[in-house]
Parts: sequence; C-alpha cells; structure tokens
Amino acid sequence: MTLYYATSSWSSQPQVPQKTVDLWNHVTEKKNWRIVQLPNGFYQTEYLDLEKENIWHDVTRRETMEGAEQAIDASIAHYQKKLSFVNGPQVVKTFE
Repeated sequence: MTLYYATSSWSSQPQVPQKTVDLWNHVTEKKNWRIVQLPNGFYQTEYLDLEKENIWHDVTRRETMEGAEQAIDASIAHYQKKLSFVNGPQVVKTFE
C-alpha cells in the first residue's frame, strides 16, 4: 500500500485565492443570508451566490428559527476569523 503525505507551510502570507477571499467577504454580510422553512418543518440557512442572481446555496438545517439564526451568526463569525488571517499570522504578544 502506498500512502501519499504532503505538508505545506507559509513563509509569509497565506496562499488563499482571491476568489475564495471574495466569497468569505460575501458570506460575512448577514444581508446575503436567508432562512427558509422546509416541508418537514425544519429551517434551512442559505447564502446568496456571489456571481449569479437568485441562486441560493443551502448550508445548514435546524429545528428552530432561533437555531437557524444562530447558525448564520456562527458562520459569519467563522469566516470573519478566516479573513483576519488572510494577511498572515497576527502578533498577539511581543517581549522587550
């Protein structure tokens, strides 16, 4: 059996394609999200496609409207955190 193993490291800035950064910026705005109720009673969170009008991508399903809105808020926070590291590691403490 052959096992392929690869690693990567950043020497300066993370190598994130601009298209990905644009998507992350798009989904960090709550106006690009919606909640729809499915026939089974669950609530589905969806975000608007970045390039095509009126195309929505489903993300999560929750039992309650509050749960769906919390899922959107958590997704926004997740992508904001990813965006904060696009320019490389952040200095959190320095020593004299």
